[in-house]
Amino acid sequence: MAENDRSIKLFGFEIKRTSSTDDPKKKPSIVPARDDDGAGYVTASGSHYGQYVNIDGDDVKDNYNMIMKYRGVAMHPEVDAAIEDIVNESISGSELEQPIDINLDNLETSDKIKKTIKEEFDNIVGMMNFHELAHDIFRRWYVDGRIYHHLVVNETNLKAGIQEIRPIDSSKIRKVKQVKKKKDPNTGVNVIEKVDEYYIYQEKPGNQYSGGVKMTLDSISYCTSGLLDESRRRVVSYLQKALKPINQLRMMEDSLVIYRLARAPERRMFYIDVGNMPRGKAEQYMKDIMARYRNKLVYDAQTGEIRDDRKHQSMIEDFWLPRREGGRGTEITTLAGGQNLGEIEDIIYFQKRMYRSLNVPINRLEQEAQFSLGRSTEISRDELKFQKFIDRLRRRFSHLFYDILRKQLVLKGIITEDDWNMMKNDIVVDYIRDNHFTELRDGELLRERIQTLDAISNYVGEYFSKEWIKKNILHLSDEDIENMDKQMSDEGEGQEDDTEEEQQESAEIVQLKTAPEITDEQFELDLLMKEKELEVLENITQVLKS
Repeated sequence: MAENDRSIKLFGFEIKRTSSTDDPKKKPSIVPARDDDGAGYVTASGSHYGQYVNIDGDDVKDNYNMIMKYRGVAMHPEVDAAIEDIVNESISGSELEQPIDINLDNLETSDKIKKTIKEEFDNIVGMMNFHELAHDIFRRWYVDGRIYHHLVVNETNLKAGIQEIRPIDSSKIRKVKQVKKKKDPNTGVNVIEKVDEYYIYQEKPGNQYSGGVKMTLDSISYCTSGLLDESRRRVVSYLQKALKPINQLRMMEDSLVIYRLARAPERRMFYIDVGNMPRGKAEQYMKDIMARYRNKLVYDAQTGEIRDDRKHQSMIEDFWLPRREGGRGTEITTLAGGQNLGEIEDIIYFQKRMYRSLNVPINRLEQEAQFSLGRSTEISRDELKFQKFIDRLRRRFSHLFYDILRKQLVLKGIITEDDWNMMKNDIVVDYIRDNHFTELRDGELLRERIQTLDAISNYVGEYFSKEWIKKNILHLSDEDIENMDKQMSDEGEGQEDDTEEEQQESAEIVQLKTAPEITDEQFELDLLMKEKELEVLENITQVLKS
């Protein structure tokens, strides 16, 4: 194919497009472009094969171990409770409504294209079964720090689009960028000539000698957390900064249990009089007495039984000390247990530190603390920060749907790649929020604005203009102001029509009220005249009939 021809590569296939001669040439560089997606870079050598032998085994092993570490940490009760708070706040909805929807109000295109995009988005959500699995999908993405899906298509009919979306275990696949370099004849340095991106799938991850299957870039949907380690090479999870506090909390809890087992019980100290016995006989005499009086009962937590264990020494056994002749003889005393066993301030400190590392408000750690959904003055600053953190998570998670939607629309020929680049910023994934909290917040904001408007209404036209009040007090945009003026003008015309009818009715009522009063004699005379007229009409009717 000519150099000036453009093409679209999807799922390993190449679709030719209209050729053009105005493509700018790529400028040479000695470093590859980095997209902050955590893809590992390898040097190209040889040809492309369907199978891939891993050379950089440490990178794969570290990636696998990191994901396994995140999943293990997520199983701890405190971490699981924090993750559940985050997922529940991020993914809302009920049985009757979808947790997410697409908003195309800002998209400037025809209604037909909008309707088609909406239908394709609903189709993607249905293939992912997101209505039922939304909680699990978001939790898996949050814990692993990345999520993969295999987009299954019909190779003989690409126009049909994506047929199935299958999830892939994040520990079994990774993204790779293969860099091909060439030496610049002028400077002699290696310049990046080409960068191939693809995915490597390994059925047995973590084994550097196992082969992997090479998959095309567009056949996989890849969404990361957006967080990278200090080397900017690996994608990390949101649990990364919580690993140290969690490990410290586990060690403190284990040490607390060991300390209480060792220091809580009282111990007896036996001072045994051995007289003038030699050293060897004195030790044997001590062992005989210990074996005679020793009765070590051990509780088996697995079976719930109590057994007599005389083979192993316990850390909570009694102390036996020999005493030579001339001492006070055999004596038994008691060694008191620990007195500060109820202090757990250090445990609470590390629990709070763990919650801070996960951006979860501290008051959610305390079960007795009540969370209010009332006025904003009753909501703590930590809750507001937590809500902003949830919004950032939602925006990052939306890239999963953007990537799949782009490939679906391009495959079906609804739009082109250039069209998507122009309209992607106007497509918004809308998440269902908590209706109760949203209504209370919006009502409180509107009430505060109206109160401020009442206080400043006396200064309109003197110090403040109506335009300034609409934008700064009511926080209306130019589009809102335009729509509001149009609606008020339409309502004003309807009120004028109603006013004319009301004026006519009022005039009739006024005429009736202003008419002169009729006396009784006038009323009887009018009644007599009407009776005479009726008699005349009856006579005329009879004459006509005859």
